[in-house]
Amino acid sequence: MCGIAGLFDTRGLRDFPRSLAARINDIQSHRGPDEAGIHLEPGLALLHRRLSVIDLAAGQQPLFNADRSVGVVFNGEIYNYRELTAELQALGHRFATRSDTEVIVHAWAQWGEACVQRFRGMFAFALWDRHRQTLFIARDRLGVKPFFYALLDDGTLVFGSELKAITAHPGFARDIDPLAVEEYFALGYVADPRCIYRGARKLPSAHTLTLRRGMRTLPEPQPFWDVRFTLDNPASAEDAAEELRTRLTESVRLRMIADVPLGAFLSGGVDSSAVVASMAGLSAAPVRTCAIGFDDPRFNESAFAQQVADRYRTDHRLEIVGTGDFGLIDRLAWLYDEPFADSSALPTYRVCQMARRHVTVALSGDGGDESLGGYRRHRLHVAEERVRGAMPLALRQPLFGTLGRLYPKADWAPRVLRAKTTLQSLAFDAVDAYTHSMSRLRDDERAALYSPALKRELGGYRAQEVFRRHAAQAGTDDPLALIQYLDYKTWLVGDINTKVDRASMAHSLEVREPLMDHELVEWLATLPSHLKIRGQEGKWIFKKAMEPALPHDVLYRPKMGFSVPLASWLRGPLRERLQSALSGPALADTGYFEPAALQGLYRRHQSGQRDHSTPLWMLLMFDAFLRQAGAAEAPPAPEARETAPAAA
Repeated sequence: MCGIAGLFDTRGLRDFPRSLAARINDIQSHRGPDEAGIHLEPGLALLHRRLSVIDLAAGQQPLFNADRSVGVVFNGEIYNYRELTAELQALGHRFATRSDTEVIVHAWAQWGEACVQRFRGMFAFALWDRHRQTLFIARDRLGVKPFFYALLDDGTLVFGSELKAITAHPGFARDIDPLAVEEYFALGYVADPRCIYRGARKLPSAHTLTLRRGMRTLPEPQPFWDVRFTLDNPASAEDAAEELRTRLTESVRLRMIADVPLGAFLSGGVDSSAVVASMAGLSAAPVRTCAIGFDDPRFNESAFAQQVADRYRTDHRLEIVGTGDFGLIDRLAWLYDEPFADSSALPTYRVCQMARRHVTVALSGDGGDESLGGYRRHRLHVAEERVRGAMPLALRQPLFGTLGRLYPKADWAPRVLRAKTTLQSLAFDAVDAYTHSMSRLRDDERAALYSPALKRELGGYRAQEVFRRHAAQAGTDDPLALIQYLDYKTWLVGDINTKVDRASMAHSLEVREPLMDHELVEWLATLPSHLKIRGQEGKWIFKKAMEPALPHDVLYRPKMGFSVPLASWLRGPLRERLQSALSGPALADTGYFEPAALQGLYRRHQSGQRDHSTPLWMLLMFDAFLRQAGAAEAPPAPEARETAPAAA
């Protein structure tokens, strides 16, 4: 796991100053503290910060082939590199290292752009072929590893693992894209391929980009993979459960290859517990597991993690963090580079910080909910689709649209009575309904927040277009499969993978994701949806598969999530900072917001009349982004407020 960056003169052979290359490289030093690599030649700079995980002695980057005509900077892991090395050696290729990085340059020589089809893993890389005067860029299938790029006015392409590598270039203009603002306040993140700045882009997951010297415009990224939901697997439930266990074990085995200390996150949920159980079956030594809990029992699931740790006699580390641990706002704003509203980034940062004290590589359970129908919203959407299917849109729109407008937003009420969102969703088609349920702020809430000037800049653009664009490529109208596909393209990449990548790399920790193995994902997409959701039970087949390995309480308890007490924070210790942000110059100078709307949200929340923690937190994080934008160094991170650490 590393940080990559680079400069490429698309028009000629200008020399890039070493001082500029070093500045861009070093701003990502947290991603790779072990070594810094810089390669300069006319018209090109390849930059690398290394976190040593495989072949510690000889895996330095940029890495070149024998005649130094092909070089690469690479972030991630190619898990099948040993098999590919043997195949390439049989074809006559000679290897100088034992690293997975070297596989990339030889695979390029053998298969060209099709080399990415052979890689099983998480990756973002930039490969330079001097003979072809070609820069080839690729990002893994599920967007685990990030890749940002921008073409400057002088023809320089600048790229990096984080957006800060681009903003470190003095020629990059930090002009905010209003369409990205709309996506942020709808989704809580800026969706691929857009960036918060007009001039930058994210390379979409499962895409490549080929650039050749002399080009005048950027070509469009090209897809090399997509998941197809065939839902046609004829296996019985028993056979599917057995194969799922086998495939999970294989995926975990591949991700346990490392030359440094390795362990796992153990939250006490189904997914991380299943990964740990699989690791225990593959390891002669106790698995190292890491967990954090909270001093508030409403947010603490460490007891369930302990059950799994006890069952498999893991080397378990637990730290209890105070629920007043809100001091990371400015540091997170710097780390994430774009406004990012998922408040679980705070505890994710802390668990990565804690894990790094014990391991260099940690396996996670991320991706299981998306592939197996594990979210409550999946079950609700499937149920709503039955209603939508029974009533024509011409009847649903006026009926449920009116009911949705009239029904109060009952934040204070028990969940069963909070029907406003469901009623509104029933007035939409499937894609708009899921967009509605995934939106942190609904259309009317955003409209009340935005100024007339921002609305003019948006020109009618709405974040729904992100979902509609992807839905057109889904190739399925199955209610569950469609929204799983949308999750892969939006939520998983934009929220989950972004959150984990920045939080882990802040501590130079590599996180691997067995449940996002693309071969496992492809196989799961063949399973009928009734094996994933059955009645009110999500991840049904996965839970059945893991019944021999995990306690019943872990498998079938209600999903808790990685939550923090935002509402009370914003009424208590963050109250003054919130008021300062809402009335301060950073938000005001954008001209994006209605001042009266901001103050109205604040007053109603402080009075307890309404819970406006979602829009207020989003505004607070947007303010933090504006104030941290372009900062050369991260603000210091306060230590977590901890009670006694524990080891099982």
